[in-house]
Amino acid sequence: MSELKLPKFSVGVGDRFAHQAKAQLAAYVLAAEAGVEVVPVWNKSNREHMIIGSEPSETRLEADAAVKELGWTKPYFLDADHINLKTVGRFLKPCDFFTLDVADLIGQPADAGEVSAFVKRHPELVGTVVIPHIAEPFKTETAFVEGVANKFLAAVQHAGMIYRFLAENKGAGQFVAEVSMDETDSPQTPVELLIILAAIADEKIPIQTIAPKFTGRFNKGVDYVGDVAQFSKEFNEDLAAIAFAVKTYGLPENLKLSVHSGSDKFSIYKAIHSATKRFDAGVHMKTAGTTWLEELIGLAEAGGSGLEIAKEIYAQAYEHSEELCAPYATVIDIDPTKLPTPKEVNSWTSEQYTSALRHDQSNKAYNPNLRQLLHVGFKVAAKMGDRYLNALEANEEVVARNVTTNLFERHIKPVFLGA
Repeated sequence: MSELKLPKFSVGVGDRFAHQAKAQLAAYVLAAEAGVEVVPVWNKSNREHMIIGSEPSETRLEADAAVKELGWTKPYFLDADHINLKTVGRFLKPCDFFTLDVADLIGQPADAGEVSAFVKRHPELVGTVVIPHIAEPFKTETAFVEGVANKFLAAVQHAGMIYRFLAENKGAGQFVAEVSMDETDSPQTPVELLIILAAIADEKIPIQTIAPKFTGRFNKGVDYVGDVAQFSKEFNEDLAAIAFAVKTYGLPENLKLSVHSGSDKFSIYKAIHSATKRFDAGVHMKTAGTTWLEELIGLAEAGGSGLEIAKEIYAQAYEHSEELCAPYATVIDIDPTKLPTPKEVNSWTSEQYTSALRHDQSNKAYNPNLRQLLHVGFKVAAKMGDRYLNALEANEEVVARNVTTNLFERHIKPVFLGA
C-alpha cells in the first residue's frame, strides 16, 4: 500500500450537517479549472459531532458521494479534528487525517530527566542558531532551550502516544498527521518552533503539517484582528524554520504550515499567498464553519419558509447566547449591545438578513457580532432536526451556490491564485 501524502495545497472545510460536500467540492473543481490543484480536507471535531449528534462515518459517506458524483480524481481527506487519546476511537475507521491536539499539555512541566536528555541530544540548538532566509541568527543559551523543552516536551510526547496508537490501528503511512500548537498563550518564535520540530522528530512522528500560534486574534467567522505585517513576518519565518527542520531532522519533505483560521481571515490571505510563492511552500488552511453560515444565507436568500427558519435560528441563538458562546469563549469577541433583537430581525427582508450575515465588509449592514453568534449557534439548527435538513434540501440550489461561491471566491482565489 502506498503512503498517504498530503499535496502541496489543501483547505480544510467543515460540513456541520453533512449536506454541502458536493457544493464544497465544486469550488475545488473551479480551482483546478483556474490552474491550481487544491485538495479538500473535510474536518469535523468531536465537540461538533457531540453537539449535533452525528458520527464521523456520516461525514465520510457525504464526502465519498460528492467525489463520485463530480468525478473527482485527485486526493481528498477526512480530518479527525482536534482529537486526543480519549476521543480518537470513533474516528479511526472513517478518517485518514488526524489533527493531534495537545494544547492542554502545553506548559505542563516535562520530566526533568527527559528535558536534560533532549538538550544533550540537540547541541545544535544551543549557541548561535542560523536559519537560512531569516536575517538575524538566534543566540540561545542552555537555560532557554531547557525552558522551551519544559513548556512543550510533555505535549509533543503525548502527540507521540496518539501517533503510535494510530499507527498501530490504521497502519503507518495510512493517514496524515498534523500537530496542533495554536491554542496556547503566545506565538512561538522560529527558534521555539525549531525546538518543537526537533522534539517531534525525536518522537518519530512523520507530521505532514503543523499548526503554530500566530500573533493576533483568530476569532470564529470574522476577519483577522491584529498587525498584518507582524503576521507576515512570523509566517515567513515559520516557513524558513520548517524548511530548515526538514533538512536537519529528516522530517517529511512535504511538511507544511497549517493556519487554523477560524474562517475568513481575508486580510492575511495576501501575505500567505506571497510567502508560499517566495518559499515555493505548501500550506494547509482551515476555513471550518463558514459553510454553515452560507447555509443560513442561502435559506434567508430563498425567502419564504427558508427565511423564517433563518430568523428563528437567530432568535434562539440570541436567547441562548451564553450557553452557545461558552465553549468558544477564547475565539469569539461579541459585543452584545450591537446584536439586533429577535423582534428587529423578524421584520427583516431576505436582503437585510443576508447583508447582516454575509462577510462583505464593504456592506454597511454587515454585522460581525451577529455573524459570530450565528457561527457558534449551529446547535440551534441541530435541535430542529429534520425540519432544518429538509429546508436545506428544498433550497439546495440557492444554498449550494452560496457555499461554492464563498469557498472559491473568498478563500481559494486569494490564497492560492493571488486574485
